[in-house]
Amino acid sequence: MHVVISGSSGLIGSALVEHLRAGGHRVTRLVRGGAASGTDTAPWDPAAGTLAPSVIDGVDAVVNLSGAGIGDHRWTDAYKRELLDSRTLTTGLLARTIAQVERPPSAFISGSAIGWYGARGDEELDETSTPGDTFLADICVQWEAATAPAEAAGVRTAHIRTGIVLSGRGGALKKQLPLFKLGLGGKFGSGKQWQSWISIDDEIAAITHLLTSTLAGPVNLTAPNPVTNREFTKVLSDVLHRPALLPIPSFGPKLLLGGELAEALLFTGQRVLPAQLEVDGFRFAHPTLGDALQAMLG
Repeated sequence: MHVVISGSSGLIGSALVEHLRAGGHRVTRLVRGGAASGTDTAPWDPAAGTLAPSVIDGVDAVVNLSGAGIGDHRWTDAYKRELLDSRTLTTGLLARTIAQVERPPSAFISGSAIGWYGARGDEELDETSTPGDTFLADICVQWEAATAPAEAAGVRTAHIRTGIVLSGRGGALKKQLPLFKLGLGGKFGSGKQWQSWISIDDEIAAITHLLTSTLAGPVNLTAPNPVTNREFTKVLSDVLHRPALLPIPSFGPKLLLGGELAEALLFTGQRVLPAQLEVDGFRFAHPTLGDALQAMLG
């Protein structure tokens, strides 16, 4: 199988490239401008709308993982625009290119996130649930809509609504580990907010599954057992054999990150279930948080 991947340098993308190559598949990584070198890369410029159709023509699948980091900077108006553009411009360019080639891929697996659902308290959410009304929900709605040209051309398109990806190599877990290892970790605020997570191994396995599945439309990439922040804190501290007794009040993160960003990432959440994956026969290697953290950190 020949797979073109955007966002290949990120946490998920780099793991996916490694996994596919280990399985004997050919991977072409899309890289910006002059960074392309070697037979495994191809240049593109989403801002300028340039991508050679020959890069896509005849490949088996395209996986789109591009997007600026949600928590990398404070949410100024300029960075909010970057968060949106880095998703919609890249997705739109890929979708238009897929639609115009003579031999389109059989699958377009395009990134999205569980932020699509907004802040929903204890409500259980699956792929049939309605979108939220938050900034992140609006981004995700526009992000998914940008795949329309590929879908109109008849290419099976899956929107992977990814939860919190757990990996010892990066992401949210790596940022938390130093404090927890010192015994200074704790729940955020009340700890009642839901965290829908997935191990990096299951994230990569799910994407690989979707390359040859018949699933289309939204697909939640979350483990089947979401937890509250209070539960997450307890399980992580138990796995590390450290206490986690110090709750983190909201004013600190809000001062550091800005109120809107801190509220979205730390103090609200979603209780998301992977209904489509489970109906399709996908089996999670790490269905519970304890399993996942032991695998990542053990």
